[in-house]
Amino acid sequence: MSHVLDQRSSRPVAGTILGDVMVVIPALNEERSLPLVLRDLPRVGCVIVVDNGSHDRTAEVAKQGGAVVVCEPARGYGAACLRGLAHIEDLIADGHPPPQVVAFIDADFSDHPDLLPEIVGPVLRGESDFVLGSRLLGEREPGAMPPQSLYGNQFACWLMRVLFGGRYTDLGPFRAIDYAALKRLGMVDRNFGWTVEMQLKALQQGLSYCEVPVPYRRRVGVSKISGTLSGTVRAGWKILSLIARYGLFRRAVCFKTLDVFDTPSTSDRSRVARPDQRNGRGGRGAMG
Repeated sequence: MSHVLDQRSSRPVAGTILGDVMVVIPALNEERSLPLVLRDLPRVGCVIVVDNGSHDRTAEVAKQGGAVVVCEPARGYGAACLRGLAHIEDLIADGHPPPQVVAFIDADFSDHPDLLPEIVGPVLRGESDFVLGSRLLGEREPGAMPPQSLYGNQFACWLMRVLFGGRYTDLGPFRAIDYAALKRLGMVDRNFGWTVEMQLKALQQGLSYCEVPVPYRRRVGVSKISGTLSGTVRAGWKILSLIARYGLFRRAVCFKTLDVFDTPSTSDRSRVARPDQRNGRGGRGAMG
């Protein structure tokens, strides 16, 4: 089961420098908003801005703001996130200590970067493997989430609850996850399905998770997804089809498991564990 943390009651992270945290910021033509994000972001071990093929000064303002800049010319939100993770691997290979937590936040200044300690805190304290900043539980500025985005998020979360028993309320981009757990997820999606893939795999692998209510404001500039009809349709289709595909795969695995566990002889049955005993430790977000 998941749980919700109240920002007012959650304990702060000790110290002012989150040295065990790395932050990945995918960015595409965000020269106006990115400096605001970097200005309000608390000091962390490393901030990685992934320039996803910008035509403006995104990379330049990122460097001016103290971030490490890497480039991912192949367009796609997931592609940019994967490139950021690849850079973390490069840093580790060069002798940099691995982070305890990796956080993700958008470059459009719609989220509140100063709330990063509340997002990473449960992971740093060992309370959760995965923390999702929920815009639907927080206060939203009028117009920050257009109707298609709001209802699409609600429907996707409802599907994950029906198919997987998940208790998510949002697919928000502001999130943090234990780095070792993130590596085990084996993320692969290169576009709109990145956030939901992480949430589905967290359920699949039984990660403990919680949601923190976060405020959400109107972004700087126009959204590449909800700001256009084509972007909304493509993102919605990708997210829903991904949930459906994982749901069908889970059902197929369950049927196969039932076939296996219905066939042993009477003498062997006492030595065969039930399917719900095979997964070991189940986190708060464990499936089934």
